[in-house]
Amino acid sequence: MPARHQRLRGGDGALADALAAIRAELELPTAFPPDAEAEAERLAAAPPLPEADATDVPFVTIDPPGSTDLDQAIHLERDGDAIVVRYAIADVPAFVEPGGAIDAEARRRGQTLYAPDERIPLHPVSLSEGAASLLPEQERAALVWTFRLDAAGEPSGTTLRRMRVRSREQLTYAEAQRRIDAGDAMLGLLRELGEARIALEEARDGASLDMPEEEVVHEDGRWQLRRRALLPVERWNAQISLLTGMEAARLMLDAGVGILRTMPAPPDGDVRRFRREVEAIGERWEEGEHYGAFLRRLDREAPTTLAILQAARRLFRGAGYTVVTGATRPDDVEQGAIGAPYAHVTAPLRRLVDRYGLAICEAVADGREAPAWAVEGLEGLPEIMQSSSALAGRLERESVDAVEIAVLEDRVGEDFDAVVVERRDSGATIQLLDPPAEAGCDTDAEPGERIRARLVEADLASRRLRFAQA
Repeated sequence: MPARHQRLRGGDGALADALAAIRAELELPTAFPPDAEAEAERLAAAPPLPEADATDVPFVTIDPPGSTDLDQAIHLERDGDAIVVRYAIADVPAFVEPGGAIDAEARRRGQTLYAPDERIPLHPVSLSEGAASLLPEQERAALVWTFRLDAAGEPSGTTLRRMRVRSREQLTYAEAQRRIDAGDAMLGLLRELGEARIALEEARDGASLDMPEEEVVHEDGRWQLRRRALLPVERWNAQISLLTGMEAARLMLDAGVGILRTMPAPPDGDVRRFRREVEAIGERWEEGEHYGAFLRRLDREAPTTLAILQAARRLFRGAGYTVVTGATRPDDVEQGAIGAPYAHVTAPLRRLVDRYGLAICEAVADGREAPAWAVEGLEGLPEIMQSSSALAGRLERESVDAVEIAVLEDRVGEDFDAVVVERRDSGATIQLLDPPAEAGCDTDAEPGERIRARLVEADLASRRLRFAQA
C-alpha cells in the first residue's frame, strides 16, 4: 500500500517520545551487529569498481532535500527521433558478500523502515549513505540501464551493464522543476518522456497514488500538518522507475528466472465503495471513468484531495512477490495498478529484493546464467519481503495515528466533516476531510455516508483517538 510521507520538525518532545515508544514496542533494531559493521567498513575502505567506464556521462540525482542514500542517477539525450535514457542504479550486489554478515542482517531486516523522525536502514550507513550511494562527484559502481525510446515512449532497445559512474549534481525535486521550467535541455526531455509514459499508463488502465509529503511542525505551542503536493517532475521521474521495473520483469520472464512484484486488480466492490466515498466527499467522478484516470486528474491543491487519496489506498491492496523459475510462465504476473508485469530493481539500498532482481537482470542482459547466490536466495524472499512490509505498514499506521492525535489534541469538542468508510461492531471507521485522519467513531451511519463527527478523545499518552457523530 502506498505510504504516507511524514517528516517531524521541532517540538517539545512528547510526540518524539510517543514515536520512540512505538519503535520500541515493535522491537525495531537500533544498531547493526558488530560483524556487519566491520564488513561494511572494510568494503567502504576499498569500494569495488568495474572496468567499464561511464564517468563521462553527466548523470544527476533527483531526491528529497537532505537525502544521502541515493539509489538512482539519470541522464537523457535525444538521438534522432528517439530519446536515450541512462539510468544508473547503485551496485549494491557488488558490496554485499553472499552469505556474509551484511547479507544475513539484510535478510533479517528486509527493507529500510521509515518513521516521521527517524529511519532504520537496511544496510550499514557506511555503505547506504557512503561508499555505495551515488553521491555527487564521487566515482561509484553502478548498474546502468540504457533505454532507447520512441516518440510514444515505448522502448525499442534495453541494455544493462555494470559500470563506473560519477554523478555531477544532487538536485532536489524543487531545483529540478525550476530548471525544467527555465528550459534545461536535458531535464526537459524528462518532462517529454514522462508525459508520454503517463499517456501509456492511462492507455493500459494503470493507476498511481502519489501521496503528498506532510511535514509535522510544532509552532505556537501546537502541532500542525503542512502538506506539499508532488511536483510534476516527481511524477515524470517516477515513470522512469516504472519503465525500469517493467523492462526488468520482461527480462526475467523471458529468461524464466527472477522475482516479480504482483498485485491483483481491485475487486468491483472496493471500487464501488470508493466511488461512494468520493461522492460523499463531494468530488465529481464520471460514470465509466477508470479509477486510475480519476486519480490522475484530481487537483492536488484542493483541500479534499488528500482525503480522497487516503480513501483510494484500499484499492492498492494484496501486493506480493512471485518467484519465476523455469520455462513455465506463472499464472499471476501482473501488477494490477501498473497494468503490466513489474519487478522491484531501482532501490537496492532500501529494499532487499532489488539486489536479487538487479543481479539476475544484469546476468540475463549479458547472456549469462543468473548467479547461483541470487537464484538460491529467491527461496524465502517473498516471505521476507511480506513480513518486512507488514512491519513497515504497522510502523506507518501507528506513527501516523500518533501524529494525528498530536495535531488534534487541543481540538477536543470540535466538529469535523467526515465520511464513514467501514462498519464495526463497536461503531465505524471514519475518514476526516481535514485533517485527513482515520479514526473510530460512535455512529450508526453506513459506509459512504457523510457525517459531522465530534472529537471526544485525543490522548497522546495512551494513543487514543475517538469521535462521536455530532
